[in-house]
Amino acid sequence: MPSWLLKLNEQFPIRYMVWLACGLGFLLSAFIWVGFHTGGAWVLLFLALLLLGIRDTRQTQRSVLRNYPVIGHIRYLLEFIRPEIRQYFLEGDNDAAPFSRQQRSLVYQRAKGDSDKRPFGTQMDVGSQGYEWINHSMQPTTLATHDFRVLIGEGRAQPYSASVFNISAMSFGALSANAILALNAGASRGRFAQDTGEGSISRNHRQMGGDLIWEVGSGYFGCRNADGSFDPERFAENARLPQVKMIELKLSQGAKPGHGGVLPGPKVTPEIAEARGVEVWKDCISPASHSAFATPVEMMRFIDRLRNLSGGKPTGFKLCIGHPWEWFAIAKAMLATGITPDFIVVDGAEGGTGAAPLEFTDHVGAPLQEGLLLVHNTLVGLKLRDKIKLGCAGKVITAFDIARMLAIGADWCNSARGFMFALGCIQSQSCHTGHCPTGVTTQDPMRMKALHVPSKADRIFMYHESTLKALKELVQAAGLSHPGAISASHIVRRCSDHSVKLLANLLPFVKPGALLAGEMPHEVFRLYWPMARAESFAASP
Repeated sequence: MPSWLLKLNEQFPIRYMVWLACGLGFLLSAFIWVGFHTGGAWVLLFLALLLLGIRDTRQTQRSVLRNYPVIGHIRYLLEFIRPEIRQYFLEGDNDAAPFSRQQRSLVYQRAKGDSDKRPFGTQMDVGSQGYEWINHSMQPTTLATHDFRVLIGEGRAQPYSASVFNISAMSFGALSANAILALNAGASRGRFAQDTGEGSISRNHRQMGGDLIWEVGSGYFGCRNADGSFDPERFAENARLPQVKMIELKLSQGAKPGHGGVLPGPKVTPEIAEARGVEVWKDCISPASHSAFATPVEMMRFIDRLRNLSGGKPTGFKLCIGHPWEWFAIAKAMLATGITPDFIVVDGAEGGTGAAPLEFTDHVGAPLQEGLLLVHNTLVGLKLRDKIKLGCAGKVITAFDIARMLAIGADWCNSARGFMFALGCIQSQSCHTGHCPTGVTTQDPMRMKALHVPSKADRIFMYHESTLKALKELVQAAGLSHPGAISASHIVRRCSDHSVKLLANLLPFVKPGALLAGEMPHEVFRLYWPMARAESFAASP
């Protein structure tokens, strides 16, 4: 900085120059206005800026504004628009935060029916550690359909033939009414399922006739008494709706496992209150744990009770893996009671939510690969895998994402944010503010109105359809007849500059019946299996 400028700064801080210029501008514009009767708007503008500077120097909340009156507001403006500047001008195609532009663009293209082809080769670094691919066959197959399905609840009164790709749990209240309508209309047209989320079944879920997976959370919304306890009669009434195909007991979700939640009273509209069975305009609390059971054995009996009350529909539970002994205790309760769920959905810690504390988003819960693999291995080791279907969710967007999850143990995949992108979500990350720019995650009637249900329903259908067609092409290239045949021997991962391994050789897998035979094949089983008890979620010494 020039010496004369330093000397000037000693006499009069340069950071006040803009404020001073506003004062001079006010005097000059006032003189012109008085003398020539013009420029009144400039008088008001400079007066407002002058008064703003006075306010800045007198307020005590923001040090930046006290030291930099008027001009300091530019800092907060730039901070406010930083996400948009980064997203549209600075972000690379493969910068994932949490989804890359390339991932989002792929969903947009498939949802609109545009070409999803890429010219000139991959943009990914195939030599980087962690790069993965699926091995192809010298004899590709030809499949008649891309409508891949898995039968859940085989042997029950009302089994469900589910698509291998469905809409993950998102509640009405977190999503707008128009978003729910469009999702369900797309699901109806594509013959796949929409998970209601723990906010229960609203009138918007019913209107379009799409298949529903009813998620029952710890708040028992849609099946609760006034005190928040479970109401079997209300449950049976909703569970027996023809649209409801499966019942999912939610233990935890990947984005904020063990946290619970509160929907503030001002957001509990009459429509939301009707769906959840709570009072209008009063805080709607979702406890961190269930009140209907306290032990793994009680949980199994509760699942069996839900299945009977529903008329024999497939019933299971969703969880994000936390303490291994708690999951092992649930597995031991299956053996002790002889009661097994029809399905388990494993939620990965990389899953999303409308709002969660940063520590929970970043540092609580097992990632999907580790959680899914532990559940799959446990069921294989207990010879229960054939009885229980496995679903999963956590940043599943593309056909390769689906193929990879099927390879390590899943029977089907769910996606929430993928279908949100198909609705038009631009990843503005303002879900918790009520100011969603695309009308997806807001209850503001004007913002919600921007989401045109018929056209967005078409996009939901097209995204699902195009993704399954891409999955069909992968299955054919691998020489297989169904995605369920994809195994860990088909997926290759680069481990270093000069080393690649099949997931079958890289990840730990368990032999069928190993746990029943008393074998402890991996460290997690050797350490935590003896600590688990069917009678309690607590660890045994």
